[in-house]
Amino acid sequence: MNSIANPRRIEAPLVTRLVATGQPATVIATVILSVLIISFRPFQPAGAQLVGQGGDIVNQLGFGTLGALSLASLFTLTDRRVLSALLSPWWLLLFGFLFLSILNTPAPSATMRSAAFSIIGIISMAAVLTLPRDADAFSRVLMVSACAILGLSYAGLVLFPNEAIHQGGEVEFQHAGLWRGVFTHKNIAGPVMASLSFVGIYLWRRGWRVSGGTIFILAMIFVAHTGSKTTAGTVPLAGLLVILPGMFGLRALVPIAVAIAFVGTGVATLGIVFIEPVKALANHMMPDLTYTGRTALWEFMGEMIAQHPWRGYGFESFWLTDVVLTSDQPFDRSWDIRGIVHGHNSYLDLAIAMGLPALAIALVTFVVTPLRDYWRTPLYRENVFMADLFMMIVTFTLLNGFLESFFFRRADPVWMFFVMAVLGLRLTGRFRVPSRVAR
Repeated sequence: MNSIANPRRIEAPLVTRLVATGQPATVIATVILSVLIISFRPFQPAGAQLVGQGGDIVNQLGFGTLGALSLASLFTLTDRRVLSALLSPWWLLLFGFLFLSILNTPAPSATMRSAAFSIIGIISMAAVLTLPRDADAFSRVLMVSACAILGLSYAGLVLFPNEAIHQGGEVEFQHAGLWRGVFTHKNIAGPVMASLSFVGIYLWRRGWRVSGGTIFILAMIFVAHTGSKTTAGTVPLAGLLVILPGMFGLRALVPIAVAIAFVGTGVATLGIVFIEPVKALANHMMPDLTYTGRTALWEFMGEMIAQHPWRGYGFESFWLTDVVLTSDQPFDRSWDIRGIVHGHNSYLDLAIAMGLPALAIALVTFVVTPLRDYWRTPLYRENVFMADLFMMIVTFTLLNGFLESFFFRRADPVWMFFVMAVLGLRLTGRFRVPSRVAR
């Protein structure tokens, strides 16, 4: 959290005194977070390609302005020590692979526009984390943003039901009646609402019982109506893995528990495709287990990664390209891969785009480093509560990443929450978080 020294009480300009209160920074952080999650095009059922689309003037102007606001805020309203703490050699390495994957595309200039939205999102999330001066200010940011997201999503069910609810006349008619709110798909709405439920838990633990409890209940009701049983089951799992050990004085075991859950989920999903003993066991015990046809998709991705293991196929240069569109479709494959936009697995999609070395760096950046940061978090009340919030989001999204794709997916709301949590753990592990800074 950021901290700004108080100016002189006498002869201080009005603007200086206003900035010193921290209120403008809190408002800016709230606006940035709300816009990042809701997007500049809410209630767009046409598909996720609208979010951050390179040729969309609304998104170009909107995200360009958001990025400029975030950069200006970072350089004028944040503590330099806090800002520098966000720099990580692993993130820099990952950005290097991202840049190389952009060059490894047929049209690098067009791909750069798509990557720019993801970079703007990361910068904006850094501003959301560093602008609030204390835990109270950060809580206000989360509370107002959560209320805006939930309020618009629930209002859409009544005012814009065709956009806020999946319809039978759409391509994925099987999702008819499932809620998506302001988002493009139930698979985005579910994880976002799951993250908001963790926000509710965090506010409740800090003593904000009414707002925290309300956000948690409304978010979980929405999760239930997205029809995602996986999300509904992963939310309590992530909560228990993070909070339960601390209740018995075993908080140091949380990273170990999360690591075991991560490896176990990987074996239960990708393992039944790529690990022969696990595959044989799954075929014997649960022969119909395909994760809604995803296993056939992952098998295809594995074959394609083996052809270009070191540098992949380039950022956003695999799906909906000739490589996929002209591939054969075996009659017994449960999923036609020629019309999908991602591989329903964040880890395989990253390897497809950037290669296996980039995936290895990503695992360190997204899994190992956050667990280490959580482990080193000092046992101050606010640090513990905030680190638990971020770890719940990280745990949930890492597990969800085995079934959905969101790494570097432009300004995907799930990706934004994940970035916030990973960067947030770097801060809670390095600085004491005050409950309230004297104004």
